Amino acid sequence: MKGKKLIISLVIGLAISGAGLYFSFRNVQFGPLMEYIASINYWWTLPALVMGMGSFFLRAWRWQVIMGSVERISFWEAYHPMMIGFMMNCILPGRVGELARPAILKRQKGVPFFQTLATVAAERAFDLIILLGLFAIVTSYVQIDPNLEVVVDQYTISGQVLQRAATAMTRLSLVLITGIILVSFEFTRGLMERVILASPLALFFLSLNTQEKIRKAVCQPIVAIMNGIAQGFAAIKNFGKVALCLGISVVIWVLLASTYFVMVQGCPGISMSPLELTAMMVIICFAISLPSAPGFWGLWEAGGIFAMVLFGVARDEAAGFTLVNHVIQLMVPIAMGLVSVVMTGVSIRQISSASTELADKDTQTTER
Repeated sequence: MKGKKLIISLVIGLAISGAGLYFSFRNVQFGPLMEYIASINYWWTLPALVMGMGSFFLRAWRWQVIMGSVERISFWEAYHPMMIGFMMNCILPGRVGELARPAILKRQKGVPFFQTLATVAAERAFDLIILLGLFAIVTSYVQIDPNLEVVVDQYTISGQVLQRAATAMTRLSLVLITGIILVSFEFTRGLMERVILASPLALFFLSLNTQEKIRKAVCQPIVAIMNGIAQGFAAIKNFGKVALCLGISVVIWVLLASTYFVMVQGCPGISMSPLELTAMMVIICFAISLPSAPGFWGLWEAGGIFAMVLFGVARDEAAGFTLVNHVIQLMVPIAMGLVSVVMTGVSIRQISSASTELADKDTQTTER
């Protein structure tokens, strides 16, 4: 059954990414595209690779700080599971890498699965906050004609489209932050527990025995998961940790934006300001949030071409840069993740198949 779901997820992701690649490159001539890719000065990729590696070391430090509220782990105990997770996101469907970290720490150190998973969600919340902040900055200082529309095949990008995307992401952030607050603080979590445990009473047409079975089979596991998540979010109660993680997050995203700026220096025919390149990075992040094949192929290219055409770059140059930049950005986590696999001896196949099993066992243990 798990294998069937994995195949279905892979097929859907490949279909979406294939469509993205087709519509992104349909009007790009293959010959000129290859000529442009060959004209790039690839020496500029070296500092971009170093910056990309630095961003992942900072991510490991940030996650170590967040994990400190659940379990004290060393930098390398945070780094290796994190890099294996990022690598798995690049090569496997369904973003299973997000489950790799809690699965690895569960096996290696016995840390409860859902507590670790909550710290991963908290880390993603910091990224989301910075992304929204960057989007607000670039839309404030980069002049985009509100009447301008850039049509790339069946996709249309305009200032209004970008604003709607930012509004959607803002709402998502508010929902995430509200959920974290409700789960993290004892008073609100206590109210939620009482409501969840009492919910079978609403099924008054069932016998008391059946209601009790529902409470044990459904409500109590939900409460157990919620309590585990609450422990994982404990770091947000510490203002010093929140401030440190926000500071680290800012540096991470500045480094990532800098990789785009450095890469452009070796690409003829492309002239974009740092703010425009940052806007491009944010748009790509919005694009790859959709379901896709491993490595975000297709959607990454679509988002990159959208952004570069929006800022006046010719389509051939935009396609060449976006494709090369995507490859460079993927090389870093895949290479670093493979090194972590070798150093830790972790089996990717076993971790990917064991995540659900560990989650179920963790729920049962917490319930007891």
